[in-house]
Amino acid sequence: MEITGPALAAKIDNHWDARPQWGLERTDIVFEELVEGGLTRYVAVWFSDVPSRIGPVRSIRPMDPEIVGPLGGIIAFSGGRARFVQMIADTDLHLSIHGGKDNKYMYRSSEKRAPHNVVVEAQKLRKAYKKIDPSKQQFAYAEKGAEPTAVAKGTKAKGLDISFSNVSDRGWRWSGKADAYLRTQSGRKDVDSNGKQLRATNVLTLTVDVTYGEVPRTHLVGKGTGTLSTGGKTVKIRWSKKSRDSRIVISSGGQVAELAPGNTWVELVPERGSVKIVK
Repeated sequence: MEITGPALAAKIDNHWDARPQWGLERTDIVFEELVEGGLTRYVAVWFSDVPSRIGPVRSIRPMDPEIVGPLGGIIAFSGGRARFVQMIADTDLHLSIHGGKDNKYMYRSSEKRAPHNVVVEAQKLRKAYKKIDPSKQQFAYAEKGAEPTAVAKGTKAKGLDISFSNVSDRGWRWSGKADAYLRTQSGRKDVDSNGKQLRATNVLTLTVDVTYGEVPRTHLVGKGTGTLSTGGKTVKIRWSKKSRDSRIVISSGGQVAELAPGNTWVELVPERGSVKIVK
């Protein structure tokens, strides 16, 4: 994955009225997080292949600064509570907010109903801020010809069944034909705006502490356990993150875990949730 400029992150809606979303099939990294009502939203990241439009974008949440802090670049969203917006404003990212000075790069699509219809003209937005420093790789990747950690150390598995809450079940199944993991939500194929099932080269699950309340908050600064799936194999991992702006470190057997080059979905699964390795 060649980094072609500043990272563009966006807060992407995952309400059923927002699906299928625009641009997820071309992401480099997607973080899935728990929000209100047991639902989830995404922090989607593009730094190599940016589509013409992405969305629908929604409002910021209190855990997002810890997700995007290491990325730098741009984050696009539709607003949010004042204290949450201030938290993201305290990072080094450029804030692109619907209704703000970058509104010329956003519009409401007639293809979906409000509030699930704010679209970002992603290529135009990124070009406007092309002088922002490029992002750094967020994970370690296997060198050409070397085996990624899950392939080298993992156990063969069909995939993963993940639960964020009693209304948010996710599935990933390895497809040798697609050479990728194919995604489902609540037992149904999860597709992009072209009708093609969403897929990932790597699926990383992190079991995380979540403070529940009116707005759930995932805590990423700290450490924990999880799984890494690549190439039809899964290995258990440990993860750690020292500060808001430090990258997440993934290890297996005391060594830094290496992913396969390609896109990665990161599932931030609450401790109350579950991750089942499907043999």
